[in-house]
Amino acid sequence: MKKIIVATFLFFAVALSAQEKKEEIKPQIVEAACGQCQFDMKGHGCDLAVRIDGKSYFVDGTSIDAHGDAHANDGFCAAVRKAEVVGKIVDDRFKVTSFKLVPKK
Repeated sequence: MKKIIVATFLFFAVALSAQEKKEEIKPQIVEAACGQCQFDMKGHGCDLAVRIDGKSYFVDGTSIDAHGDAHANDGFCAAVRKAEVVGKIVDDRFKVTSFKLVPKK
């Protein structure tokens, strides 16, 4: 009976420790704007982009129109805004899982 209990305990201990650990990506503050209008990126029309460490990336996972009128006075085509984002760079594009504009002061 002891061997069965020990074997069961070892099985569960190994199974739990073998599960893939998720890498937690922390939020970061970046510059966000229209890639073509503000960051001089090549593209077709107005597309949302972020600038991280001086390099600009088009954004996948949200759109320029999901955050207000891009052509308003404070819109992404007219101004560079700060945003708190969570995501990662994949194939020279920023794959976003969370995108929140930082309120202007």
